[in-house]
Amino acid sequence: MANERTGGSAQTDPENVLAERGGPSLPPALRLQILTTEHWSLLSTRALTWNEAFSRATMFLAVLSGAVLALALVAQARGFDEGFTTFALLILPVVLFVGIATFMRLVAINHEDVGWVIGMNLLRHAYLAAAPELRQYIVTGSSDDEAGIMATFGARPGRGSFIHELVTTPGVLAVVDGVLAGVLLGTLTMRASLDDVIGIGIAVAGALATVALQLLYQYRAVVKPRGKGSASFRDMPSRR
Repeated sequence: MANERTGGSAQTDPENVLAERGGPSLPPALRLQILTTEHWSLLSTRALTWNEAFSRATMFLAVLSGAVLALALVAQARGFDEGFTTFALLILPVVLFVGIATFMRLVAINHEDVGWVIGMNLLRHAYLAAAPELRQYIVTGSSDDEAGIMATFGARPGRGSFIHELVTTPGVLAVVDGVLAGVLLGTLTMRASLDDVIGIGIAVAGALATVALQLLYQYRAVVKPRGKGSASFRDMPSRR
């Protein structure tokens, strides 16, 4: 926003951090350099966290594949006897632990990513305060409320659908963890020599409960607090 003169004195928009100011302040060019440096720092941080997310998901799937292969080899060598059941009860809890730990870290990464997006939105707000005529060319958000956050993510504000929670990377891992928990409980019921119907019921109930608890954790950690704080800036409208 340009400076406006009223009664012979310059009136500066307080949101325009790049405008000329009186007193001992940094030049606008240096302030712009600081903002762009911070912007690139946030972009690099987002890239690193998402690389970690993909690496952790790949690591978990590799551990799961190795465990399934090991179980298949043991079953081929010994059959489904007591030795196979004991081996499965030793290896499946480890795989389930890796899966749940991976899920929780991915949820934490998503929570951190919201913070990085808020930071970039605030920087974008500063850019648009200096040049509001560029608003029509910016498709991402420039505010720290939920509308601005979701605009940067390319999604609609609101709770979203339950199906969307399942198709995200943490949601897919939650389903895999649920299946693992169900298989582990089924193996335990086999070891306890329970009736097949009862064993299948326990396994299915355990799998559904595991998925539900993880999705609830994801909702309370990422979806529910998103944009709940008081917004420092609202979206910067275009000025034609």
